[in-house]
Amino acid sequence: MKHDKKIIITIDGWSSCGKSTLARQLAKELNYVYIDSGAMYRAITLYFIRHHVDWTHPAAVDDALKKIKVEFVSNHKNGQTEMWLNGENVEYVIRDLVVAEKVSEVAAIKAVRDFAVSRQQEMGRNKGIVMDGRDIGTVVFPHAELKIFMTADEAVRVQRRFKELYEKNPNITLEEVKHNLSMRDYIDSHREISPLRQAEDAVVLDNSHLTVRHQLEIAEKWVSERMT
Repeated sequence: MKHDKKIIITIDGWSSCGKSTLARQLAKELNYVYIDSGAMYRAITLYFIRHHVDWTHPAAVDDALKKIKVEFVSNHKNGQTEMWLNGENVEYVIRDLVVAEKVSEVAAIKAVRDFAVSRQQEMGRNKGIVMDGRDIGTVVFPHAELKIFMTADEAVRVQRRFKELYEKNPNITLEEVKHNLSMRDYIDSHREISPLRQAEDAVVLDNSHLTVRHQLEIAEKWVSERMT
């Protein structure tokens, strides 16, 4: 699927809807750069946790952000980009439930969002990117050529998230995952700064009962329509 024209593709939606899976697939098919905005917030959260930053105090947050460098580095072995925090590969550490339980709180802080959004916009300056998150089509790139909003039944999302976490922590329970997902949904959609919402010009992709291949085919059709 090759096109000379470069566009920006945003993928927003609820937790565990498979946003990153679709974003990675599209980026690979188009030879675009994939940017996982959620990984940036997770990396910042990890830094806060490790350094005991009290994120309820603005001065502490501002001071910590000055010491944070987040970047995406290509892994030549698997062809994917991975999150690095201050020179350390934290791609797998940031997926831990400890980080997941706090990331929505941290991501709701205006200074944190301003910090992340400015870096995301810089990455998309030359287009040819696929970025997923919560506010990419509404705040980061409101003029993106293709905006996808992903959703899925809550029960399906819980099962997906449980399967992902169980591989890393066999002691995790389904109830813990459901509670975490519900908490993140509430915080993401009710926060004052850049709440999760569907952009008016976004196309909705409900993948509750779609295969990974089928959802990619749907997205590729939308891409082709915007390339012509």
